[in-house]
Amino acid sequence: MTDFVAVWDVALSDGVHKIEFEHGTTTGKRVVYIDGKEEIRKEWMFKLVGKETFYVGASKTKATINIDAISGFAYEYTLEINGKSLKKYMENRSKTTNTWVMNLDGEDFRVVLEKDTMDVWCNGKKMETAGEFVDDGTETHFSVGNHDCYIKAVSSGKRKEGIIHTLIVDNREIPEILK
Repeated sequence: MTDFVAVWDVALSDGVHKIEFEHGTTTGKRVVYIDGKEEIRKEWMFKLVGKETFYVGASKTKATINIDAISGFAYEYTLEINGKSLKKYMENRSKTTNTWVMNLDGEDFRVVLEKDTMDVWCNGKKMETAGEFVDDGTETHFSVGNHDCYIKAVSSGKRKEGIIHTLIVDNREIPEILK
């Protein structure tokens, strides 16, 4: 018998992680699962409100589940990532990353560019990259299997838009996932 009270999907550079939380309000039990694997287990917690902090993903991103009483025996569960509400974190992340999904040789790949560091992740692994200056911007080269890939960074010419990043695989542009 499980007492799941909340489930969240969190998109990080190394993939989308499922966070599940069990809260036994009669037993005082708290259990946190990340991608189906038990991360934290506490039994007989007499204080039913509070927080549980843990780390998610390859980059060990800090996550906190806040447990608040709303009335009587009703509780509210909120997830914070790096000290921000999940909603705020995801909004900010959409400004600092670009994500592409593609299928190569029958296999699905998720490529993420972290714009602040220019790190490139593919299916949960940080890629070896080589940066190159070209006439109209920069290219960050990497390989996926035997496919040549690069992310082209070009100025939009507009201050508000900033730099436009485009993923090119085998000389073909891959459309970005809309945010």
